[in-house]
Amino acid sequence: MIQLTRLNNQPLAVNSDLIKFVDTAPDTVITLITGEKVLVRESTAEVIRRIVEFRRSVLAGLPSMGANLGLANSMGSGQAGEDEPGGASHG
Repeated sequence: MIQLTRLNNQPLAVNSDLIKFVDTAPDTVITLITGEKVLVRESTAEVIRRIVEFRRSVLAGLPSMGANLGLANSMGSGQAGEDEPGGASHG
């Protein structure tokens, strides 16, 4: 969700995944995928900046695939097989 301001200065939180268009005519008009239009005080560039910032923050919180694999190896799963061909264990 991104925080914006309606033309009457009331705060508004918008789910950025629902935004279809952001236009300037002369006020900033956000068109949602539902067809609903919302007029906001922020410029088109500011709306886009907030969307990008929000999505970066979401992605920054997700672990990468390599981090998941590193966590599994540090917990001991599969470590014995790393040094030996075929993962054979001592025995």
